[in-house]
Amino acid sequence: MDAAEGAAPGSRLERSGHTAFIADNNTLYVWGGYQVVAGEDVMLPSDEIWLCDLESGTWERREITGDKPQDLSGFCGSHVNSTLYIFAGCDPLGYTNQMFSVDLTEQLYTWKRLTDTKGTTPSPRNKHSCWVHRDRLIYFGGYGCKTIREVRNTSSSSFIVEEMSWTAVGNALFRCWGWNSEVNVFDTHTDTWSMPETQGPVPAPRGCHASALLGNKGYISGGVETAELDLFCLDLETWTWTRFCDSSQSCTPLGRSMFTMTPTSDHTLFIYGGLGADGKTLNDAWQFNTQKREWTKMTHPHQDKPRVCHSACLGSDNDVVVFGGSSNMRILMDSVAVLVAPSQHHCRDVFIFQTQPYSLFRLCEDLIGKNPQLFGKQLSWLPSKLRSKIDKRVAFFSAATAVLTA
Repeated sequence: MDAAEGAAPGSRLERSGHTAFIADNNTLYVWGGYQVVAGEDVMLPSDEIWLCDLESGTWERREITGDKPQDLSGFCGSHVNSTLYIFAGCDPLGYTNQMFSVDLTEQLYTWKRLTDTKGTTPSPRNKHSCWVHRDRLIYFGGYGCKTIREVRNTSSSSFIVEEMSWTAVGNALFRCWGWNSEVNVFDTHTDTWSMPETQGPVPAPRGCHASALLGNKGYISGGVETAELDLFCLDLETWTWTRFCDSSQSCTPLGRSMFTMTPTSDHTLFIYGGLGADGKTLNDAWQFNTQKREWTKMTHPHQDKPRVCHSACLGSDNDVVVFGGSSNMRILMDSVAVLVAPSQHHCRDVFIFQTQPYSLFRLCEDLIGKNPQLFGKQLSWLPSKLRSKIDKRVAFFSAATAVLTA
């Protein structure tokens, strides 16, 4: 099912490369990202955040004042204790390693730039990911730059130098650019950075991958050029990596990047979409059972909605709520360069994957929401609180129908 954008201006909602999360009141929060205008990437304003009521499908724009981030791409957004954190990415001056936060419990949202952090801040980067565990932000991977001194102090297997440029950075004469497989931890209580020493089979350096948290374990997948999708797990208690691989399994997702991975139970991960190795946007959905260590391809009603650079959040009843992204990104390869086709279409719809059987109450609620005309005056007999909830579901499905027929 899909939710319309309500009264919100569609041109401001269409986006890719954003961050999104769902709060306790079943509200989807969306910040940042970009659109393509006349073939150029245009970053969306950092002084606003959009809220979608997932029961009614209506949108609201909220302003954020304060020391706001520059226009960012490739950043990593994380939500912990009602606070949104934005770390790193690319701004108009290049790669950055700055951290910003906004407390979403305040009546007026205000950006704060974290400048008095302790420990060693990670090097500038983008296309990284984050696990939120015990009020810590645990970042993995990404693409960025280091000075020669930093590279010499880094394990050769955790940073792959792709190119070097002669750039004055303090006393350093040049920087190295490349992919990393580093793990960096930020404690939100003490504002302290640290880098734990990990053990086990470390994933290859990468970016544009997907990540998810199950219990005390962080999972990462994709973002590297492989025929089949790889999967690694980091135990966040022992800092030990495990690689999941079973060449005997006949059913395995294709390798991909810029997709999403969402935890849907204590032992299940759900992945959707992404950019395949052939440079095309994918529309397949898979589940991985971490106990059985096996993939299952899912049948779903959204075959007409391929997505890349979208967001996916765990909603009520273990639904996976997908928003935005591009429906037709193409990567064109030739002997000289890699080009992004200019025809990509950015989306503003919300659609939902059902991952488990619904309760009888949810089924009745959705049935009435889709067919209010069948119940007539009987709806007026409902208690006010329940009637309000049903009215929201009616609005949700009515908005979805309007999008489909537009």
